[in-house]
Amino acid sequence: MDVVRKTKQIVTMPFDVEEKDGASNLVTTVDCAVQQYLKTELSKVLPEADFLGEEDPHFVEKGMFWVVDPIDGTSNFVRGMNLSAISVALVENGEGVLGVVYNPFTDEMFYAVKGGGAFLNGTPIKVTDKDLSHSLLFTAFSLYNKNLAEPCEKVLWELYPKCDDFRRLGSAALELCYIAAGRAELYFEMRIFPWDWAAAGVVLKEAGAFVGTLHQPLRYDKPIILIVGNTEENYQAVASTVLKHVPVLPY
Repeated sequence: MDVVRKTKQIVTMPFDVEEKDGASNLVTTVDCAVQQYLKTELSKVLPEADFLGEEDPHFVEKGMFWVVDPIDGTSNFVRGMNLSAISVALVENGEGVLGVVYNPFTDEMFYAVKGGGAFLNGTPIKVTDKDLSHSLLFTAFSLYNKNLAEPCEKVLWELYPKCDDFRRLGSAALELCYIAAGRAELYFEMRIFPWDWAAAGVVLKEAGAFVGTLHQPLRYDKPIILIVGNTEENYQAVASTVLKHVPVLPY
């Protein structure tokens, strides 16, 4: 947590922007600087752990490794929206065991260790018990592969009349942690990468959420479909809807 909090000094620096793969996939000099800082400092915390970071992905399948998104919500960051986060997870034997998600603009730090509960700035957090009709859904339309937008749209239009409303904040890590903190209840994304959800996934589970996927196990070496519900009933409602419109993994 101390290492992650110190990234605020880097995030407030001037930066340059480049396109990684089209106008929707941006990287800044801050992304790169934060990732290098985290790689250096986390190696001091746990020298035996490997490292997976978004800006230089070296996928790891076994053992213990950090999973890092130096700036989750880069487009928000570039536009000065203050809805971005530094996300750091520790994975051991295929399971997330520690997660830290920090918004340096609001000083909100969400964190959890497996078996120890979930917290926001020292205060315990947990999911709500709201039913589907009172639940808020976070979702996205597969930004980096817009050919997948149509089934995402079908899922949304089936769920929307049944739930309260939906949101798209542009930072998966923050959206997921907001569910853990009781600010929303549901989540669906068609194609999400491990650095976007690994840390928040630990926070979610420790806050009592149901977290899963379809057509493959939860994994940290490839993108997955991600489904989250505050209750098992709500999780199943989202999962069955997604399965109806996405009967096989489309990538």
